[in-house]
Amino acid sequence: MSVITEHSTITCPECGHQSTDEMPTNACQWFYDCKGCGAVLKPKAGDCCVYCSYGDVKCPPIQEGRACCG
Repeated sequence: MSVITEHSTITCPECGHQSTDEMPTNACQWFYDCKGCGAVLKPKAGDCCVYCSYGDVKCPPIQEGRACCG
């Protein structure tokens, strides 16, 4: 059984600001407001959520090998 990491550090592609947040375990987060510049981040094409696109840790469902929000 693997340990699921519930926190991820998002790096804003616009300003480089980093913020560590707790990820939701039961839903995808499709939008994220950068705490540095206010940019609204959305997942990159092919990613299920902002944590999979901009975080240093993928979301919990992906860590478990499941489809995110599927």
